[in-house]
Amino acid sequence: MSNSKTTSHWGRKVALAGLAAAGAFVAARRVGAAARANAPRPIPLPRGRAVITGASAGIGEEFARQLAAAGFDLTLVARREDRLRTLADELSAAHGIRAEAWPADLADEADVAALAGALATADDLALLVNNAGFGTRGEFIEVELERTLDMIRVHVLATVTLCRAAAPGMIARGGGAIINVSSIAAFFPSAGGANYGATKAYLNAFSEALAAELRGTGVAVQALCPGFTTTEFHDVGDYQNFDRGQIPAPLWMPARDVVAESLAALGSGRVIVVPGAKYRAIVAAANSPLGNPIRQAARAVRARWRKG
Repeated sequence: MSNSKTTSHWGRKVALAGLAAAGAFVAARRVGAAARANAPRPIPLPRGRAVITGASAGIGEEFARQLAAAGFDLTLVARREDRLRTLADELSAAHGIRAEAWPADLADEADVAALAGALATADDLALLVNNAGFGTRGEFIEVELERTLDMIRVHVLATVTLCRAAAPGMIARGGGAIINVSSIAAFFPSAGGANYGATKAYLNAFSEALAAELRGTGVAVQALCPGFTTTEFHDVGDYQNFDRGQIPAPLWMPARDVVAESLAALGSGRVIVVPGAKYRAIVAAANSPLGNPIRQAARAVRARWRKG
């Protein structure tokens, strides 16, 4: 198939997804009404410490900025110690909070165990944001096995370990929250992202089950499922030189809006949080009678993105 025909075919699929999403707009408004968060409002958590993994850039950094502005002390976790310390110093000075850098590689079992030990003994932990993660390009058999296993270690094993460490103390104190950063990819398994989509689907299922188990304890659990977000995610690692123009401009969301909707949803009782009206419409459409073609269109968009 020629490039022009391929582009045209992909364009028709994108258009189909857009039309179906528009058709589901009313349903999506009902689904997402509680998630409107453009106006700041108090976060329904006891003041204390927020621990954020993957905090050196992107969504994790934005969580740090918004939580610092709300008065939370911070433990910032990532591999890039220099960036963590710069951010911690900036937020401490700007907001009068205490912020510490905790350098760690969450693909490393020892680093995860050390952080889990600190969470288990913390007496001021109010919020855990499991945000650390990464993507790969290429189909399953093309990606190095160790890279695939590292994704499972970071997205799944580290998240489960840190949740297990944090939850008992939160329950004993009668309040707190855990946010597991998933992805809209959890709803649309696609070629070129077999392991990524699977790990995010696990986070959704795990978060829903954990929320059910913790109901009545005062501890909330959320799986945040953003779509395409303007961060460094597409500038580093496997996505260096990625052309953002491959994705229609309206599908990109700023990290500040993604985080604002996530924090606004705490206390709402909703576990699966999809930020952005367009993405809520796409997910609603996928669960409608038109769901099969919509899922196919969304998979085609994601597959083209991942293959570059």
